[in-house]
Amino acid sequence: MTFLTRFKLNYLLNSSGPKKPSAFISAIILSLGVGATCFSAVNAQAQSYPNKPIRLVCPFPPGGAVDIASRAIAQELSKNLGQPVTVDNKPGAGGNIGGAEVARANPDGYTIFMTTSGIQAINPALYAKMPFDPNKDLVPVSALVSLNNVLVLHPSIKANSVSEVIALAKAQPGAMNYASSGSGTSIHMSGEMFKSLTNVNITHIPYKGSAPAVNDLLGGQVMMMFDNIPSAIPHIKSGKLKALATTGAKRDPLLPDLPTMAEAGVAGYESGVWFGLSVPANTPRDVIMKLNAEANKGTKSPEFVKRMTDLGYIIMGTSPETMAEMNKAEVQRWGPIVRASGAKAD
Repeated sequence: MTFLTRFKLNYLLNSSGPKKPSAFISAIILSLGVGATCFSAVNAQAQSYPNKPIRLVCPFPPGGAVDIASRAIAQELSKNLGQPVTVDNKPGAGGNIGGAEVARANPDGYTIFMTTSGIQAINPALYAKMPFDPNKDLVPVSALVSLNNVLVLHPSIKANSVSEVIALAKAQPGAMNYASSGSGTSIHMSGEMFKSLTNVNITHIPYKGSAPAVNDLLGGQVMMMFDNIPSAIPHIKSGKLKALATTGAKRDPLLPDLPTMAEAGVAGYESGVWFGLSVPANTPRDVIMKLNAEANKGTKSPEFVKRMTDLGYIIMGTSPETMAEMNKAEVQRWGPIVRASGAKAD
């Protein structure tokens, strides 16, 4: 109860008139007491958080770039929070299945979500019916890492440069195909951007995650893919996949000998993705800030930094407000691109 409230009540209770407070004043006192009790309960909950295991939902299968980042930050959060943080893979619909599950979860900080810029910005423009609104039903905690994609081909494809891929695709319209980790993902939209800027007809084949898509690419069931660098790099180094170009604005430090797509002749091409933690709307602010502090601490640990940078991730770690601004910027960037591409998903 504030000083001003106490003063007003003392004045009402001690002024001339009946010594016994009126029913109206009693109601005020009771409501203030209930409010104070609720506030104390919320504070106690936030101060004791966490006191049980936390579930981190990864909306893609094990083995892909989102899963790799999820497991890395879960390990750091487990250390920093003093409670087990387990990764629960819920793949499908470009991340929408996992996202919808978290959006419906109890907003108490014990169910958290590894979202992506694609889920936040591409899916709302791509899917006619979204099972949740990622920018209303979820709230940001921290953008953790970003990365570029890389154009990789099965070695049997007779193209050794981006220009040769374009020539091959134009010579056989619709005959070439590319895999993605799901409709609406950055991998999918990297392919759509390539098609739009080069005016080629290449068939999109979506999977429920990067790992199964890469498996079929390795087996020759599909021809090419704009995969996230972390999941592609082992196969590039082993020679099982042929890498032609990266998708960022500048050359990737992990693959410095590869040109960017723009350098390879696709003017105006730039595509990347970032991953970050979010929680259900109405999660207490103190819980969000606790998660933010410990997640950002985790991004600075030597183990996390080495693990991520060795695989091509770029370390971030932001405030919730910065991640919210990033969400807005991605929506403004990708919405027009998705609509212009004509790409749709059900």
